Amino acid sequence: MTLGAFSISLSVKDLKTSKEFYETLGFTVFAGDMSMNYLIMKNDKALIGLFQGMFDNNIITFNPGWDENANKLKSFDDVRDIQKHLKDHKIKLVNEADETTTGPANIVLYDPDGNTILIDQHV
Repeated sequence: MTLGAFSISLSVKDLKTSKEFYETLGFTVFAGDMSMNYLIMKNDKALIGLFQGMFDNNIITFNPGWDENANKLKSFDDVRDIQKHLKDHKIKLVNEADETTTGPANIVLYDPDGNTILIDQHV
């Protein structure tokens, strides 16, 4: 099973301060909008999402169908197939994708330590 591009989505207190901090570490703005309270920062293949006021905790994010540059992959495991695999292995999902649809969808689950995992397909 391939989960796609990996990033960490951080719930930040001050977007400007966090942006400057990650720029010091060598990250540059890849996507997002300060006026919308989020930025996606990139350093080589590493991606960090900075989100102010959007959610309470940090989130581990995977994007089936995308590489680390948000380019559509020719072949990938659809989020609904990933969902079926997880359910077959008795993994509890917090949010499920509609299995009767195709295209963009997402699922949410928690790891054994309570960390949120978002599998978010945009294609």
